[in-house]
Amino acid sequence: MVRFRGSVALAAAPGLFICLMAFQAQAQNPFPTAASQAKTPVASGTKFPLAVPAGQVSGQMITPPVGAVNQGPLDPAHWKYGPAFDAHDAGIWNPVMIKMMKGETVTGGTVFSTDTPETYCAMANSGYDFIWTEMQHNQRDWEAVGRMWKACPHAKAVPGVRVAYTDEREIQHAMDLGALVIIVPTVRSIAEGVAARDWTMFPPLGKRSLGGGQAFEPDVWGSVPGGYRNTINKNVVLIEMIETLDGVKDAPQIAAIPGVTAIFAASGDLGNFSGYAEGTPDYERLVNIVHDAALGAGKRLCGPFAWFGRPDFTCFQNGRETAIIDRGVTDELGPLKNTQGKPEIGPYAPKK
Repeated sequence: MVRFRGSVALAAAPGLFICLMAFQAQAQNPFPTAASQAKTPVASGTKFPLAVPAGQVSGQMITPPVGAVNQGPLDPAHWKYGPAFDAHDAGIWNPVMIKMMKGETVTGGTVFSTDTPETYCAMANSGYDFIWTEMQHNQRDWEAVGRMWKACPHAKAVPGVRVAYTDEREIQHAMDLGALVIIVPTVRSIAEGVAARDWTMFPPLGKRSLGGGQAFEPDVWGSVPGGYRNTINKNVVLIEMIETLDGVKDAPQIAAIPGVTAIFAASGDLGNFSGYAEGTPDYERLVNIVHDAALGAGKRLCGPFAWFGRPDFTCFQNGRETAIIDRGVTDELGPLKNTQGKPEIGPYAPKK
């Protein structure tokens, strides 16, 4: 018997030695290469008729199976999408998108402080086109948002939200819960603008994952004509906010991104990031650049409701619920507002 560094060979049995060496080679690389199996036939079973036979590789990274539409090596950039999610005959069912397409004035009331369905639904049925649920500057969680939206999904105002930032988790949480208006703040570059679109839209336009959520439920959007998955790309309103100098610089390209419905000239942060107050030439220059970007791309132009009547602005963020309550009481009571009795003692007495 002859020893070779731990392996054993029988000199008297050369055939056995060859078999042992072959076994060792297979142990080092037990799986066949793609090159060696490039023409491996598919399995012939009935349950998985196109599956690869056990222990073999298909080589289909290079060579497609018989009958495939996409030929040649796999190339995502030139992939020909299948018809599984086509809904060519379905119309637009989001009333906000209908107004956007017509160039009509769109208003959004801001739900900032509350997380109660009762207050949300009161706002949603008060006359706005959509509700701007604030998630950038608020501490509520997505579970609370879902409860509010689910309480009255078909209120007069459709559910909308300003997410915290351009992020897959943030935007897909909003979409899965049923948002029909997505507002993305501080979009600073073309790349951020594209990412916001990608997380909002399903393929082929975007990269949104198909994970379910209450948006798919029959009493939310699951029963819409054409089906939710097939039609939401054409119905969701995507508004990207231009608030920084970098965002203004890229505003023409951001506005031109397919899938972006409107861009928003953010009044407060344009001052915050530029150092100039509204009304000064440098500030107004930034607003006008955003204006030109929207017109150049054929997209809608949004801003604060204080800018109602400013040329070409057709989409507005309105006040938050606390301010709305105060204004509503003023309209209701008129001269009777703030005419409470004035006791001379106790907690309601004048402070000395």
